[in-house]
Amino acid sequence: MPRPDRPRRADRADAPHPGAGAGSGVSDRGAQGGGGVDPLRYATAYHAPVLAAETVHALVTDTAGLYVDGTLGGGGHSAALLDALGPDALVVGIDRDPEAIATARERLAEAERAGRFLALQGEFADVDGLLGRNDLGPRHGRPAQGVLLDLGVSSHQIDADARGFAFSADGPLDMRMSGRGETAAELVARLGADDLADVIYAYGEERRSRRIARAIKEARPETTTALADAVRSASPTRDETKTLARVFQALRIAVNGELDQLEAALPAALGVLGRGGRLAVIAYHSLEDRRAKQFLRTGTFSRDVPKDLYGNPLTPWKAVTRKPVTAGEAEVEQNPRSRSARLRVAEKAADIGSPPMQPSDL
Repeated sequence: MPRPDRPRRADRADAPHPGAGAGSGVSDRGAQGGGGVDPLRYATAYHAPVLAAETVHALVTDTAGLYVDGTLGGGGHSAALLDALGPDALVVGIDRDPEAIATARERLAEAERAGRFLALQGEFADVDGLLGRNDLGPRHGRPAQGVLLDLGVSSHQIDADARGFAFSADGPLDMRMSGRGETAAELVARLGADDLADVIYAYGEERRSRRIARAIKEARPETTTALADAVRSASPTRDETKTLARVFQALRIAVNGELDQLEAALPAALGVLGRGGRLAVIAYHSLEDRRAKQFLRTGTFSRDVPKDLYGNPLTPWKAVTRKPVTAGEAEVEQNPRSRSARLRVAEKAADIGSPPMQPSDL
């Protein structure tokens, strides 16, 4: 595994974006953008989808279109989309977790029988291939009108002790979303202390990474409890919970290659959208949100935006939300995990290689 870059402290995901544009159609606060809809209307014991009403409001522009839920989970966002779409629309749900696929198919069985829902197991970076193998997507004359990526882990994955995502319960130190590949315990055992510290610093933004990495290596944890105890031994009590959250997040991201997946998924989403189609991204921490914000502004992860001979930015996107949409007070009260969610939406205004957009289009 290549050594991760250390984060830029000054580039904060939650820094305000100048000037929310009028006419975007989406409020930056869920209490308004959701239109008074019960925020837990689509929640189940498996998972509570975050910002469901706001996402559907921003994403749906054609009620007969093809929509892709790239992080299907328990099917909550897909259910919300299906309720907003007409009988000729199709929602395709993609997830690499076979348990999520089975759960969503059971929940949306009626829509699946009616030909309005299709669940596909795989990685979203392969969305073009997944759609193509089902005669969908741009190559088959049916590009997506909307794509949703709800990043991170589902409520069920966090709460299932055997999955090893949470420090609040004892379980095997696993953290794999797909159930395949190297576990967190194996990763910790394989990495040297310096490399482990780099992972914790880069993916958890934890400044005590060196001390914590040494404590973890000495403990050789194979369970979530053992890992949590090692982290506590190297952390002040006042920062215990935040430090545990950062370390567990860092290992989860490393085990699942989440940032690499995101950097492959965002261009893949752009590729399957038709002109006028929209991409919605819900991020839960700054590492994800920085990448989503940059890509939805410029179509690239580079900080240097390509320009044409006249200085016009060569971006395929037009902003729908000019600053992130966040959960309203009612949703945060009912689902505290929604507190950190940031929704960003952009519309595909041009294909790569199309005539340059004018500044007035941005």
